[in-house]
Amino acid sequence: MTQIKGSRELQEDVLKKGLCIDCGACVGLCPYFKSYRGTIGMIATCALAAGRCHAHCPKTEVDLGEITTGLMGKAYDGAPLGHYLSIAKARAGENIRGKGRFQNGGAVSALLALALKTGMIKAAALTGREGLVPTPVLATSEEDVFACATSKYTAAPTIASVNEYGRSGQDKLAVVGTPCQITAVAQAKLDPLKREDFRDPVVLTIGLLCTWAVDTRKFIPLISGRTEIGKVISMDVPPPPAAVMEIHTTDGSFSIPIEEIRNTVPEGCAICPDMTAELTDISVGAMEGDYTWNTLIVRTATGAALVQQAVSQGYLELIDMPAENLANLKQGAAGKKKRAIIKAREGGLLNTDPATGRAALRIEERVVERILAQS
Repeated sequence: MTQIKGSRELQEDVLKKGLCIDCGACVGLCPYFKSYRGTIGMIATCALAAGRCHAHCPKTEVDLGEITTGLMGKAYDGAPLGHYLSIAKARAGENIRGKGRFQNGGAVSALLALALKTGMIKAAALTGREGLVPTPVLATSEEDVFACATSKYTAAPTIASVNEYGRSGQDKLAVVGTPCQITAVAQAKLDPLKREDFRDPVVLTIGLLCTWAVDTRKFIPLISGRTEIGKVISMDVPPPPAAVMEIHTTDGSFSIPIEEIRNTVPEGCAICPDMTAELTDISVGAMEGDYTWNTLIVRTATGAALVQQAVSQGYLELIDMPAENLANLKQGAAGKKKRAIIKAREGGLLNTDPATGRAALRIEERVVERILAQS
């Protein structure tokens, strides 16, 4: 049974244990939590026994069974890619291609541009950056979307802008985020505290495939030792066997061994079982072996309708996903699930007895065993 506690427990269970991934879910709900250069800090004490900061956090008492059933209407079964309707290769279509500098195929930017044009959404919660420091952005135009198009790879307080938008009383918001950020959004959408003033402004979620992010505080010194921060244009992590992160600057490009990058990854990433952002309308990632296309996973009727409209209006191109790519994607996602379960169990963070403590992650034991049995 999920336990909802307050800010003291959040600090004890997440901040002090180094599990925070700076998603921003606790920022802007109250005056007590702030994000600064890649870290969340609790700047004052709060007496609430149960708060949204704890209830929405993706690193404490996350019950994947409850969330998946409540949001998707289906049980969490531990399948590598989660529940979905279709998978394809995708890229920005002729009506959008060339308008901006995209990461890979530009599918996310194309979908958001169309959603804004048609009025499906009024704004999108995205991630920008100042230097190498990730920043929350509320995009309200095609140009705003294009400005945030490249991958950041840094843990980002993007969900703080969702909280800001919610306080403004506006609606029709899209959120683009990593699996952990989307988990926070999913928990918020289910109104765990059953508040009388609850309203959900989010009408579209697009998830980014992710295996880990980096801690900004550790990443900046690593990069600044090799180039001026202001010269960094973009970065990318090619699929195996490359084993490097590519940094693209105004002076050219260079690579950093992935083992050096792993030293900057927050502890919280190690217990995340979701590589493909399973709690979204649409998931998008790089296409292995072909960087001019994206992997696109449609999960809900909302996502399917938007993708169909994007194809019909020339905002998106789709072709079949090669069987080998799909097999590799499933294998990678299954591996992440298995590693996360093992790590969480070793740390006493999986299915902790409520009588003795609080869990970071809750999954039915029969599903846990199914995940562990996956090759």
